[in-house]
Amino acid sequence: MSGSITAADGDTCGSRSFEVQQLAWRVAGFAHSLDTSMLAFRRVQLSEWQSPAGQAYRTAVSLQAAALGRARDRLMAASEAVRRHAQQVSVSSQRTPGGGY
Repeated sequence: MSGSITAADGDTCGSRSFEVQQLAWRVAGFAHSLDTSMLAFRRVQLSEWQSPAGQAYRTAVSLQAAALGRARDRLMAASEAVRRHAQQVSVSSQRTPGGGY
């Protein structure tokens, strides 16, 4: 067995890289979909409820909005990490002498 990479190997690596990129896009899509929920939370926070129950509700919503914002930030970071990994898939995938990857 030679240590060279064939065209089929290149296609396989490219396909894997594309699949990993698709995963990154999906993760980023989830993060962006949280923006809609965060906008709804902000609208509730801007409500002018004067009752103690209304104020308590706005406080609870603000805590949830903060947690959602942190989750969005983590999803965006995960998306970037997966994108970086996708770039490395084709670089680091080489056949071993036994024929595997």
